[in-house]
Amino acid sequence: MKKLSLAIIAMLGEVTSAHAHQIWIEQADGENAVVRFGEFGENLREASPGLLDKFAKVTSTLIASKGEQKSDATKTANGFTLPFKAAAGDSIVAEDASYPLFQTKQQDKQITGWYYPAARLITGFAAQKPKLVLDLVPTGQDGEFKLFFKDQPKAKTKVTLVTQSGWSKEANTDEQGIVTFDLPWKGTYVAEVSFNDRAVGERAGANGVEKYDGVSYATTVTYVNANGLSPLPAGPAATPSPAK
Repeated sequence: MKKLSLAIIAMLGEVTSAHAHQIWIEQADGENAVVRFGEFGENLREASPGLLDKFAKVTSTLIASKGEQKSDATKTANGFTLPFKAAAGDSIVAEDASYPLFQTKQQDKQITGWYYPAARLITGFAAQKPKLVLDLVPTGQDGEFKLFFKDQPKAKTKVTLVTQSGWSKEANTDEQGIVTFDLPWKGTYVAEVSFNDRAVGERAGANGVEKYDGVSYATTVTYVNANGLSPLPAGPAATPSPAK
């Protein structure tokens, strides 16, 4: 049993490396929100045909004062378009809870992993409640977030804040799951956090019950800062990965 547990730990480490990409939510002025997949800090957005085609079903929820609106996303050549946009005070969450399981071998055992990407877009730092399995939400203080896992505060976890120029800063959540960042630049920030859960379980799949040996959660939060220094320029757009 100990050998198998070590194998699962190693597998989940490989999941994190193999799926270093994140999804995040962008919203251009006057346009509906779009879920991207890639590396925000490297100006990389994956495309279709390509790694974007790995996704099974991206679902989203607009959270507004008048209620919630749920919808599936529509895949395009370079992202997943949502049928709504977040106004001031609103937020959006998105995830793919059906991302295909995959197998790897560890110590002659076949190990099944589940990569669980999710994202949140916020328009301000008014306190919010968690909705995602791994969720980073504003607390009510500028630049301050609280991390939750399955609705419980998640302590001592690294969070990375990045801009499209590649500037980044890391900090760990405290005992209450809180982490605080300065936001020196104008423009878009994406906070990234991941967590490997070694709990064995099963989920409903297209062809019946699918069993897995661990889950690698990866969640982001997007925020556009209207104040601060002029942003550092982004590098050239990176080339999307080819189809596999």
